Amino acid sequence: MQTLDLLKRTNKILFFGGAGTSTESGIPDFRSSGGIYSKAPEEWLSSTYLYHHSQEFYDFYKSTMLYPYARPNAGHEILSKWEDEDRLLGVITQNIDGLHQRAGSKNVVELHGSVQRNYCDLCGQKYSLEDILSQPGIPYCSCTGMIRPDVVLYGEMLDEDVIQRAIELLSRAELLIVGGTSLVVYPAAGMLQYFTGKDIIMINKGSTSYDKRSTLVLRNGFAQDMAYLDKQIRD
Repeated sequence: MQTLDLLKRTNKILFFGGAGTSTESGIPDFRSSGGIYSKAPEEWLSSTYLYHHSQEFYDFYKSTMLYPYARPNAGHEILSKWEDEDRLLGVITQNIDGLHQRAGSKNVVELHGSVQRNYCDLCGQKYSLEDILSQPGIPYCSCTGMIRPDVVLYGEMLDEDVIQRAIELLSRAELLIVGGTSLVVYPAAGMLQYFTGKDIIMINKGSTSYDKRSTLVLRNGFAQDMAYLDKQIRD
């Protein structure tokens, strides 16, 4: 297959991923039957809810969104290995869990920010995830300002610098691997239009709007399908 031949010879692979890349690490996705939105409405993760119902926001956020003991799965580790081998340009992720970096990936564009980073909304002081978890209820800065996660909540815009980094990677890529995303969350999903190459490998258990555009569609799951692609490179 021509796509697998390109996979073997190009050093301009780009990975674009979503919540399905982390489910095998024990982090639930958002929209499946057992996902996060089966427990609460989207508005609970909005900036309005954070500032008007801070206690309720943090009760939900800490109990449902944070998985400090989650570890990268085989799919994350393969992407890190490809970057070390100069096969992979980088990773664009919609996830906020930081698992790509924990696996060793260096060039990671986090479209929606990261729970690993937090800051005081009054003075800007930065805090770690451990700092957030060490405080019961609403976390506060030493200046008395509320600490908030450095994530894009509903009602907030994506960072322009982050968008430009993602577009630059998409415009350089020869082969795009899309994994673990149903491509229904905008504006992130709309960024695929900036990919100018011909070959897309789609890894997702459910169908997506890009299946017909893809030259190869895999349905077994992120870790298993990434292991299959890695084997094609080695054979």
